Amino acid sequence: MKLARAIHFDESDMRVYHSPARTGEWCIPGGFEFSNWGEGDLVGKARQAFANGWLGVETFGRTTFVAVTQVEPDEAETVIRALAQHFVDVYGAPDIDAALPVARDEVAQMADLCDEHAPNTLLTVMRELSEAGVRESYSAIAPQGAELDLVAVHGALDE
Repeated sequence: MKLARAIHFDESDMRVYHSPARTGEWCIPGGFEFSNWGEGDLVGKARQAFANGWLGVETFGRTTFVAVTQVEPDEAETVIRALAQHFVDVYGAPDIDAALPVARDEVAQMADLCDEHAPNTLLTVMRELSEAGVRESYSAIAPQGAELDLVAVHGALDE
């Protein structure tokens, strides 16, 4: 099974999100956070989180890019349990048992999204408000392989 981890190319996420995700933490889209939002909520850093932020499932911070990678079954279960606990702590789920099926569905959605991509593929999320609610779309940037002649030194040592 594949999921995706937060990746940072520079420090921009530290400036654009109220709470940035930690590099390497497992992420999901996390669009549920915005289910009751309207145009008035879309200002400043909150707007950036809405528009382009993946949700880290350790810090519950946001990141702009995630990279697809394999996940071990026990790691996936840890992600599911952390998300279920978040639903109890933040969203008022009555208990972890009630929250687990929803958390499993969220992680399964992310696994389905990642499944069609090679490891190290970068993913971005874009959200917008529509008449029907929050609309999410995703983009993928395939991993780039270096040609051998770009990294190898050619020649002989005795020249």
